Amino acid sequence: MSKKRNFVFFGLLTALLGGGAATASIFYDMAVVPKKKTQEEIDSDPIDAKSIRWLRNCPEREDIYINSIDELKLHAHYIKAAEESHKYAICIHGVKSDGEYMAMYAQHYHNLGINVLLPDNRGFGKSEGDYTGYGYFDRLDILEWIYSIIRKDKDAHIILHGVSMGAAITLMTTGEHLPENVVFAVADSSYTTLVEEFADVYKMTKNIIPVSVCLFILRMAILLKCGYDIKKVDVLEAVSKSKTPTLFIHGDEDKLIDPHMSARLYEKCAAPKQYCLILGAGHVKGAYINPEKYWTKIEKLMEKTGY
Repeated sequence: MSKKRNFVFFGLLTALLGGGAATASIFYDMAVVPKKKTQEEIDSDPIDAKSIRWLRNCPEREDIYINSIDELKLHAHYIKAAEESHKYAICIHGVKSDGEYMAMYAQHYHNLGINVLLPDNRGFGKSEGDYTGYGYFDRLDILEWIYSIIRKDKDAHIILHGVSMGAAITLMTTGEHLPENVVFAVADSSYTTLVEEFADVYKMTKNIIPVSVCLFILRMAILLKCGYDIKKVDVLEAVSKSKTPTLFIHGDEDKLIDPHMSARLYEKCAAPKQYCLILGAGHVKGAYINPEKYWTKIEKLMEKTGY
């Protein structure tokens, strides 16, 4: 290869990598830097707005804190059941959100006489942290919340209910060795692996940088800045080790996380399992579009598991 051709090749490679780095930097900010919904965004959905007002004004609500294994101070809203109960629901939120945004689910469980815990994932709400973990560290945080409940109530019966990233966190938690107190899990709109989900989201944009280049640079940036490898956020691997009965839910019109991902997770899951497709529902809108089907599935699982 001539010097001229070498120079041209090097120039193209430099431009490609430079463009990839710039694109990955934008994608990093979009995907990894924690963000919170504004009040205006909350108020745009009457159901969410009403539920969050209920949570904020709920007399049984209190702020509780624990420390993560890496010494971050983690926050959760805790809503005690109106009457003494050994039943608990841990509701886990998704990206660009916090524990408050699970208020609709919390209100339903609370109406059933269940104690509810709404953790702020690390980096969100009142929890410490500088980045989104997508389940890598968060699964261990949820384990800490589980054991914090059991320490106070050894007879606790706990369900995990996550949406979007929270669903992936839920499933990654079930891939760990869980105490028998955890009765079942609900995973609403989970991705299969973080690499797959990042690739799908990136393809929705109009960037000319190859997805492989952008993901490689993004992977290195997250590894250096956040300390985890996105390739290890593998929900498929987690469910293959799960022993926790699990309900997989997804809307067939989800444009953010492919509904086929939940189907693949269902197939891979080693635990007792059920699958529920909500027709006409977009991303995490199953409980909004068809609440009767959504909650009937969950309540039947409660009966089946003896919850």
